Amino acid sequence: MPCSSSAALLQRLIAFPSVHTAPDYAAITDHVIGLLAPLGVRCHRMPDATGTRAGLFAATGPEGPGGVLLSAHLDVVPAAGQDWSLDPFAGIQREGRIFGRGATDMKGFAACAIRAMARAAGRRLKRPLKLAFSYDEESGCVGISEMIGALEDSIGRPELCLVGEPTGMRIATGHKGKLSCRATVRGEPGHSAEAPRHLNALHLAADFVGVLRRMQAEIAETGARNPAYAIPHATIHVGWLAGGTALNMVPARAELEFEIRHLAEDDVDGLLARVRAEAADLVAGLRARHPAAAIGIREINRYPGFDLAPGSAAEAFIGAVGGIGPTTKVNYGTDGGVFAAALGLPVIVCGPGDMAQGHKPDEFIELAELAACDAMLDRIVDRLG
Repeated sequence: MPCSSSAALLQRLIAFPSVHTAPDYAAITDHVIGLLAPLGVRCHRMPDATGTRAGLFAATGPEGPGGVLLSAHLDVVPAAGQDWSLDPFAGIQREGRIFGRGATDMKGFAACAIRAMARAAGRRLKRPLKLAFSYDEESGCVGISEMIGALEDSIGRPELCLVGEPTGMRIATGHKGKLSCRATVRGEPGHSAEAPRHLNALHLAADFVGVLRRMQAEIAETGARNPAYAIPHATIHVGWLAGGTALNMVPARAELEFEIRHLAEDDVDGLLARVRAEAADLVAGLRARHPAAAIGIREINRYPGFDLAPGSAAEAFIGAVGGIGPTTKVNYGTDGGVFAAALGLPVIVCGPGDMAQGHKPDEFIELAELAACDAMLDRIVDRLG
């Protein structure tokens, strides 16, 4: 059977260069449909507006609501510019590992989920097994945010969502949300020999970065905290800053991008409103002398966090089928926040591999980790049957 081995399935998935920045990578989703549909799995292809990428909702067993949903994304981050010692899209197996972009994040779990769906399709289930494969997760959970409205009408609302991001099979019951923004900073052009007469947009951008850093320090000191996270509070981070044309010209424009990673209970809109107010205060005192002074802030992307209450039935279920305790929280975001926020579903993050391998050259996953995930999903299928 073409879906009998998670390792072989993973090698084939890695061979699709489904980089989230690629012009078109819908072929990987069509490959998965080609594996599952002939087995009687009900497949609902979910293309984006451009048709250049596609997600998948699939189910086997009784139609309608209920059952367990396995969630993964099929896109990966770029390998270009990294120092790989082997072909990142060859899926090479060596010394008990499979190497390749996405091996850990998160085509390893996707392969295990495909195998589990194929196994379930040959069983008479009392409750359904469901699958959600998204696109552009690496762009900020874009795909599942576009797909989520069609879930209930296509495969029905599940009882539990299992997101198989790499946790070393440890049970994670929450993650932070993220808000990403771009700030456009405007000053006044001029010759650098007369720099003090003009408003340098890069200097103003640096002052704005200082505002964000002061806010971060205040949050670390007095903000909401959750000790389950390695960094127990919200974080504000500037990841990109650009501006200027030549050294002897005062730059009139600069841009920067920043993010707020926040606890599920944080008021992220309130934090953003404060950032905007601080930016307005920063330029207010400059406009008498420099009327062009401005800092405009535009939201780029956001996804929600989630926090499952301790001792939930979902936690107990995943623990009973092989998830490892004690429970934890993960620092990275997942599609699970969208499932929790949009549908109120109980979400567990638990999957093979270690995110320490993700996004790095020579990314790999251990065959033993795939086997552990296969065993957990087999137990889930048995329970549904």
